[in-house]
Amino acid sequence: MNGLVYVSLLVAIQAAPPTVDVRARAIEPGEVLLVTIESDTAVSVRAFDRDWPQYRRDGNGWRALVGIDLETKPGRYDLTVRIGDGVVHRTLVVRPHAFPTRRLNVDPNLVHPPPDQQARVEREAREIRGIWEHPAGDRLWTAPFARPVADPANSAFGTRSVYNGEARAPHAGADFLSPSGRPIEAPNAGRIVLAAPQYFSGNTVIIDHGLGLFSLLAHLSEIDVKAGDTVTRGQVIGKVGATGRVTGPHLHWTVRLNNTRVDPLSLLFVLGQKENSPPQQ
Repeated sequence: MNGLVYVSLLVAIQAAPPTVDVRARAIEPGEVLLVTIESDTAVSVRAFDRDWPQYRRDGNGWRALVGIDLETKPGRYDLTVRIGDGVVHRTLVVRPHAFPTRRLNVDPNLVHPPPDQQARVEREAREIRGIWEHPAGDRLWTAPFARPVADPANSAFGTRSVYNGEARAPHAGADFLSPSGRPIEAPNAGRIVLAAPQYFSGNTVIIDHGLGLFSLLAHLSEIDVKAGDTVTRGQVIGKVGATGRVTGPHLHWTVRLNNTRVDPLSLLFVLGQKENSPPQQ
């Protein structure tokens, strides 16, 4: 489903019924939904069996980002918005998305880590899972999100990866065809929660943007920040490289939203430079 999805719901609550708007690039696995509620009353948002943090929008009302995980099955799902004593139920019809397959040849040790690296691989996986599960409770960004590099994306989110003839987990990020040494800019403000080499992703930086939203930038040749630093949008956090499981220099950008795997380009669509432009019908 291409183009802009825009839904407007009216809820009769007291004298001035607020509106609930849902924007998305598409209603498909891997997409980000921007839910906007025009209300001064406290709200809550629930969908896909989890609650989604809200934040005050500029001016009146609230916003929440909702992620449709990469592995979400097509079908009908309930979006519930509570506004004071009122409730809005909206059915989200998640449409199927056919992801491509890529076949790559890499160092066999990066498909089957040798025994002396198993403990490292497991430790790093636990550490990153812990990061996803403990986000900053406050929103740390205010400006629109921006690309970390200006180069085009050359590997699609959700691509099914086959390394040395063996299927592995889907590609849960976007790759940018950037030359080695290209400065990488923070997509938005946040706190650095990891800045270290990893077995599979090479030199890696994770930025906690708050409210369950994270950016992971991988395969760097150089890391210019450290854990605990705060960064602003556009601040250089490292340089493009070819470390970890790669076939050449590029930047890999993963976005996690409330522990769901979503396409970074979808995040840019709903919270990029044009997020405040008039919606299309």
